[in-house]
Amino acid sequence: MSALRIAEIFGPTIQGEGAVIGVPTVFVRAGGCDYRCSWCDSLHAVDSAYRHDWSRMTAAAILTRVEELSGGVPLTVSLSGGNPAIQNFAPLISLGKARGYGFAMETQGSVAQDWFSALSMLILSPKPPSSGETVDWARFEDCLARAGQVQTVMKIVVFDDVDYAWARAVARRYPDLPLYLQPGNHTPPPPDADDAEIDLDGIMSRYQWLIDKALGDRWYDPTILPQLHVLVWGNKRGV
Repeated sequence: MSALRIAEIFGPTIQGEGAVIGVPTVFVRAGGCDYRCSWCDSLHAVDSAYRHDWSRMTAAAILTRVEELSGGVPLTVSLSGGNPAIQNFAPLISLGKARGYGFAMETQGSVAQDWFSALSMLILSPKPPSSGETVDWARFEDCLARAGQVQTVMKIVVFDDVDYAWARAVARRYPDLPLYLQPGNHTPPPPDADDAEIDLDGIMSRYQWLIDKALGDRWYDPTILPQLHVLVWGNKRGV
């Protein structure tokens, strides 16, 4: 069984974003990403300069650690990154589901995998213009196709008016995908810091701006959420 690059495993905690916000979970954060978003808040799991801090773990070893953290009580496992889609998590999902665990995964939609159909939930998070990345929509739609009947939702981070207009255009493109909007954190932690100071007032101002903007435009379809974990723990890592 091949090993996976894992930046960290932590929990139990709660999911801080999107469709499963507030749900108890253990995070499995994969190492490595095909994107370099300008405001990335997980560079320690993205930048290859930190690859020596990542562990190479088999699916069985990962599940053992998840079971240790959860006390053997099944819960939702959140696959995060980095971009977990660039690795093969099929064996972990298979082993975990046999023990009663469910798996939710967030990815930008740049790499499609057949094992998406084994997830409990797929969260596609295309990156807006402020990220500096460009979405390949053919690849994004391949991700949708590979997910099959799995519950799939879309999450978009919004920093400014350009991102907001982009999010509206994406929503028109995929009207059947439930959409979650959230304000971006303009004070992400440096990769070598695990509890960097955060501009909470600025983040909350952006959240209020986003709410006012959508409601003012009578755009009632998306769910507009803060990053709950940022409100509770700031930039602290491993919670």
